[in-house]
Amino acid sequence: MFEDVKAVLFDLDGTLIDSAPDLGAAANKMRADRGLPSLPFERYRPMAGAGARGMLGVAFGMTPEDPHFAEMREEFFRNYESCMTQRTYVFEGVAQMIASLVEQGVAWGVVTNKSMRFTGPLTRKMPLFASARAVVGGDSTPHAKPHPAPLLEAARQVGVQARACVYVGDDVRDVQAGRAAGMGTVAATYGYLGTTDVKEWGADTQIATPMALLPLLRFRMAA
Repeated sequence: MFEDVKAVLFDLDGTLIDSAPDLGAAANKMRADRGLPSLPFERYRPMAGAGARGMLGVAFGMTPEDPHFAEMREEFFRNYESCMTQRTYVFEGVAQMIASLVEQGVAWGVVTNKSMRFTGPLTRKMPLFASARAVVGGDSTPHAKPHPAPLLEAARQVGVQARACVYVGDDVRDVQAGRAAGMGTVAATYGYLGTTDVKEWGADTQIATPMALLPLLRFRMAA
């Protein structure tokens, strides 16, 4: 489906890794510190892609308009920093899919809206990311997704023109950013979809498993 692909870029949470258990644990610690019972992780999972905003919304019904949101968000961040690799794992099939890209000499990288405060330590600690040619966080450029700037920065880092890249993500913002950057777009339906309809995102195609990506790609090695 995608011809002359030189690089594949991926969203992080919900696409390559399942970080929902650690995100939920950080929110549950806030509840426990206030004498409230923990919530089941299944409550947090659909909102994991929204980060602190999503977790605080589930845990406390809080929105960014709440006057205490900023301080609660920072407390959540501190909790998450202390546990962010304890329960987080790579989705089944991702390691094999990445290994296949590397074996074929295809560059790959990460573009996430998670800030580098968390993205840097997390990707350095997880062996999967040792071969990544680019790791771009939500604050690596002046704009976060759905703006195309982070994707264009990742393409620059891997040394590939945007039109020769494919971007894979599990959120409508990923598709919007990929299309704006002129990249092929793939919606990962195994991630954190929340309540949205993937068919409305406008992605070029969608995959139900990580390994389903490989048959869609036709590679052209960089000179």
